[in-house]
Amino acid sequence: MKIHSFTIGPLETNAYLVVDEVNQQALLIDPGLGSEGIYDVIIAEGLALSAIVNTHGHFDHVCGNAFFKAKTGAPVLIHREDAGIMRQAAEQARAFGFQVAPPPPPDRLLDEGDEVVMGGERMRVLHTPGHTPGGICLSGEGVVLVGDALFAGSIGRTDLPGGSTEVLLASIRTKLLSLPDDTVVYPGHGPPTTIGAERAHNPFLTGRGGMPLLLSDA
Repeated sequence: MKIHSFTIGPLETNAYLVVDEVNQQALLIDPGLGSEGIYDVIIAEGLALSAIVNTHGHFDHVCGNAFFKAKTGAPVLIHREDAGIMRQAAEQARAFGFQVAPPPPPDRLLDEGDEVVMGGERMRVLHTPGHTPGGICLSGEGVVLVGDALFAGSIGRTDLPGGSTEVLLASIRTKLLSLPDDTVVYPGHGPPTTIGAERAHNPFLTGRGGMPLLLSDA
């Protein structure tokens, strides 16, 4: 499994291509504002897109869905509890001063424990509410893509509709901190980290307090 990381758009959202290099199949995770250039990488590497997966429904993680679905025909996947939030993406964007086209409806609704497959590789869905009610992480061999649940030294903001600090911290402790310490964490904003580093040093998880990463999105 190979992971391409792209930091895109004015909110510096991280989008990812997760690739099965044997079968040249890929998942596209969280294509947001300004993500269209990722299509050039898909073509250059001869990849077939198995699915477009959104870790949650906020506009800066979903507003590239329409472009990539039109270009590739890949289905759009999101947790069932965030499908409604995704439908409101254009309204969210306007509230933050951006104009985006409404994303297409999801083709598959995800639940805890589901698997998302690309070629011979698969990733397991971890339902991690708190940033949004339907936030998910995708866990694979030695890696986890966490959307806006967890960041290097911080956590996702919880001051938007459907957010809850208590719920988010419970999600992180029960779903993410149960992973091995050497698991590489790929967040929705900011640099990668590891589960061990966040367990040891993240002020939200050590009881030393901290401020959520408010750039984390709409």
